[in-house]
Amino acid sequence: MRTFLGVWRWRRNPLRRPTDLFEAWVAFAALVCVLVVAPAVGCAAGLRVDGTLQRAAREQRQERYLVPAVVVRPTPDPVVGADADPAAKRQTPQRSRIVASWTAPDGSSHQGNVPAAEEPPRPGDRFRIWTDTHGRLVGQPLDPSAASVHAGLAGLAAALGIAALVETVRRLVVRRLMHRRYIRLDRAWAAAGPDWGRAGAGS
Repeated sequence: MRTFLGVWRWRRNPLRRPTDLFEAWVAFAALVCVLVVAPAVGCAAGLRVDGTLQRAAREQRQERYLVPAVVVRPTPDPVVGADADPAAKRQTPQRSRIVASWTAPDGSSHQGNVPAAEEPPRPGDRFRIWTDTHGRLVGQPLDPSAASVHAGLAGLAAALGIAALVETVRRLVVRRLMHRRYIRLDRAWAAAGPDWGRAGAGS
């Protein structure tokens, strides 16, 4: 709001100081940056992040495969390190894990511990897991819509960051101008102070 009010210092006034006009130009520049530059930077940042994330999502979809797996047996043993911190175990319940077997896209057979797809897991149950070409477990590929959401948030954060930076600079400039005004006022008061209240002073 102060940025908008600063623009009104352009109005003609016999009491207007040169610093008032400078402050008005600073407010106008800040307004242009907030309304034009910040959205442009945010849009450019969002598009760039979206392009990077979409490219990563395409690469992940090409390199990761959803393959069928079979439950071999449950693994009753707790996750390593869970006994070392009982409080953390109570606050973050661990999902049960199972020993499963699967065949990789390259035809190789694998067996290992994976999170249980169902509770309770039963031997022979079938489910699907994400692996790479050689059968190593990987995470689910990035969804294109989720990538777009992340890119939009990144662009919004960039725009807000630019706007906040512009407003911070404007406030610093205005504070510096106010400081200079107070110094000039103190000097003027020091010069006129000794004669203040005297009869016929200044005549």
